[in-house]
Amino acid sequence: MGRKFEVRKVAMAKTAAQKTKVYSKYGKEIYVCAKNGGTDPDANLSLRRLIDKAKKDQVPAHVIDKAIDKAAGGAGEDFSPARYEGFGPGGCMVIVDCLTDNVNRTITDVRNCFTKTDSKLGTQNSAAFMFDHLAIFVFAGDDDEPVLEALMEADVDVHDVEVDEGQVSVYVPHTEFFKAKTALQEAFDGIEFEVEEISWVPQETKDISEDDMPMFEKFMDMLEDCDDVQNVYHNANV
Repeated sequence: MGRKFEVRKVAMAKTAAQKTKVYSKYGKEIYVCAKNGGTDPDANLSLRRLIDKAKKDQVPAHVIDKAIDKAAGGAGEDFSPARYEGFGPGGCMVIVDCLTDNVNRTITDVRNCFTKTDSKLGTQNSAAFMFDHLAIFVFAGDDDEPVLEALMEADVDVHDVEVDEGQVSVYVPHTEFFKAKTALQEAFDGIEFEVEEISWVPQETKDISEDDMPMFEKFMDMLEDCDDVQNVYHNANV
């Protein structure tokens, strides 16, 4: 599971890094998080996680500060989350997370991505039931026993720990994000996380044939180009 998640994540990150919209997507998410949960990262742990993730993805400080200041001012757009699920090219399962101030526009844009790539937009939970909503930490290491021991001592509900090619991948329920992160930082001095995020991880993967690959790539590109789309998760093994 760990390596497959990494391959998918790196492929999507490379696509996002080439798009100037990545900053505005982070700004929107930080704004909504700060507006709903407060602008103090020490009190709003979800905001702290988002800021850390944005910094790791090299989002400029002024973009982060502007979003928080906008939330503190109380004005601005009223965004709400929207999640769409379905089946992409080759029969892969897809989850599309959005933030929108116009649901009709968003569903039209997302549906257009599905219909123009021979994909099928499904109902709620038509795909999510085959994914686990997990917090994921990846860092250098070659032994899972001390990692598992540290997490158990901190009473963290561990979903899985894997070791592969000099990397340790830790999976815990998304609600355990900060508990697990704190336990790892206290147990391993100077630990540096290559990955520390909350994601939808597929329980099983679906091989995509060579014939379906061009349409799959078009599908991913179209979704990433939608202004309201924040994250796309899939179980395609490409």
